[in-house]
Amino acid sequence: MTSQFVLTLSCPDRLGIVYAVSGFLTRRDANIEDSQQFSEHGSGRFFMRVEFNTAAQRDELAVGFADIAREFDMDWQLHDRAVKRRVLIMASKQGHCLNDLLYRFRIGALHGEAAAVVSNHPDWADLAASSGVPFHYLPVGLEGKAVQEQRILDIIEEERIDTVVLARYMQILSSDFCAKLPGKILNIHHSFLPSFKGAKPYHQAHERGVKLIGATCHYVTADLDEGPIVEQEVARVDHAHSPEELVAAGRDLESTCLARGLAAHLDDRVLINGTKTVVFR
Repeated sequence: MTSQFVLTLSCPDRLGIVYAVSGFLTRRDANIEDSQQFSEHGSGRFFMRVEFNTAAQRDELAVGFADIAREFDMDWQLHDRAVKRRVLIMASKQGHCLNDLLYRFRIGALHGEAAAVVSNHPDWADLAASSGVPFHYLPVGLEGKAVQEQRILDIIEEERIDTVVLARYMQILSSDFCAKLPGKILNIHHSFLPSFKGAKPYHQAHERGVKLIGATCHYVTADLDEGPIVEQEVARVDHAHSPEELVAAGRDLESTCLARGLAAHLDDRVLINGTKTVVFR
């Protein structure tokens, strides 16, 4: 029997990288099903994603590839496609993104597993239960943010969480929390970054008479709303749209944008490149 794997890597660009990777896989009787690469001339870095199947075991592949990775100074990951990522979804009072993600997980549209839902409000307990997903009500409360975030970290450890998704979770995560999960927290921002930050972005957009509204999925860093962008979605609007109509359109954009960003992440199609990303399609 063969297993399907995804190898992703980035390294300083030089001759021989593709040859070394393909040669390594050939020697393990691996069949390459998809291969994409990108060289960024500005930074001089090379990015690659290879999807392949082989009868070799993951540990054997990882040990063997480590020598090539050292030779080319690679940052790399090797994932078994049969192992689904476990995802923690966090939400607050607005549930449109949460509802959309739970549905997509339930029908198998996302290559992962919704392992738990955390909220600082109790509103979505029934929604999570209807999808068979454990719900954790964790208000900030009098104990403060540090205690609440530690409880979230405990859940992440207990549930073996691979990815955290902020599905309109309206609490700012601390720098310490972000530092513990680099490249593993996705957020949906309710505007086409970097415009109209802060409260009521669609009302700000209405006041400025914008012709496009949008949403941005990005990785979370200690710098608020400044993490590497994964996906963006826009819609055309005009003078006839009320603020309420912009909000309604925005909900659809946010749900779609977050789902696409998460799908790319779970499929190992996103490679972080400093303040940017390379997203293979």
